[in-house]
Amino acid sequence: MKLFNKSRIPRPQSCGLMLSYGCNAECKHCMYACSPRWGGTWISEQRLDQLLRKLSPYIEASPYGPDSISLNHGLHFSGGEPFLKYDLLLRGVELAASYSIPSVFAETNCFWCRDDEVTEKRLLELSAAGMKGLMISVNPFYLEYVPFEYTRRAIRIADEIFGPNLAVYQLEYYRRFAELGISGKMSYAEYLQIEPEGDFMRNVEFFLTGRPVYALRKTLEKYCPLYEPRQLVGERCVPEFIRGWHNHFDNYGNYVPGYCGGLSYGGWDELDSLVGSSPDPQRKPVLSMIMNSDFESLLGFAEERGWRALPGGYFSKCHLCVDIRKHLSSLGGFPELSPAEYYEHLDR
Repeated sequence: MKLFNKSRIPRPQSCGLMLSYGCNAECKHCMYACSPRWGGTWISEQRLDQLLRKLSPYIEASPYGPDSISLNHGLHFSGGEPFLKYDLLLRGVELAASYSIPSVFAETNCFWCRDDEVTEKRLLELSAAGMKGLMISVNPFYLEYVPFEYTRRAIRIADEIFGPNLAVYQLEYYRRFAELGISGKMSYAEYLQIEPEGDFMRNVEFFLTGRPVYALRKTLEKYCPLYEPRQLVGERCVPEFIRGWHNHFDNYGNYVPGYCGGLSYGGWDELDSLVGSSPDPQRKPVLSMIMNSDFESLLGFAEERGWRALPGGYFSKCHLCVDIRKHLSSLGGFPELSPAEYYEHLDR
């Protein structure tokens, strides 16, 4: 196995700040394996203050200005579900404003929007504290956990408060649910009675990594080709692994590359020294091989430590990567495979 060192950790220009991996839902499409089962682990207010102070020189405003939002610019509060600890979210927005962090917004699945009064009160408080916008998640996976009327309420009120800084992801599903007259919750199986599985798989957007490659494997096998590991080693990461835009920082102190749950560049308290550095291939071999696109070595490294490929193969390079990391995490001794609990929630 060769170990080399050339790629460097990027400077973040935007980020999602994960207050927790805890969530009211356990969606089948979740890249970060969020769940109520994560328990009560949340970032403390003190650590939240430290992180926002540390991030303030890095975060860039939306191209439309600091009072606008953009997914690949600014900072968004995320999870898990950040509204599970509303007071902490509100404090985070206040702190971000005190450090002049631009283009701040939050994302939510709207589980808390039970009536107009509470919904309006909270969104007005967040706006007054400095939050510039809101992103509302809508798709059939959330519909299993959140009554659609809560989502409609949140969109209506957020539109009045944030106007063009309201983002609905995915808007097409909001329109479809409204046209179908859906109310209350609906299981994934029930939804597939409305929209054929093949149409659903073509329309919904999710990445073939994290929980979906385990929870939706039987469905995915009908529509997505499977590959043997060595057919994937030369493929590029999609989206690219090393990038400044849209990385994440979590409540455990990790600087998380892009959408790669369970992987850490290092601690965000050492962000200034991390940026522009290369991981030590002896201390963080898995991270080093992934950063340098050396998946041939990663396969050999994993096989030497007992990893065996899944019968049938993999949907993507991301799927292969997370499966290798899941095995290596179970062995312990890899600080870059953090948080370890992520891997325990992938196939639940």
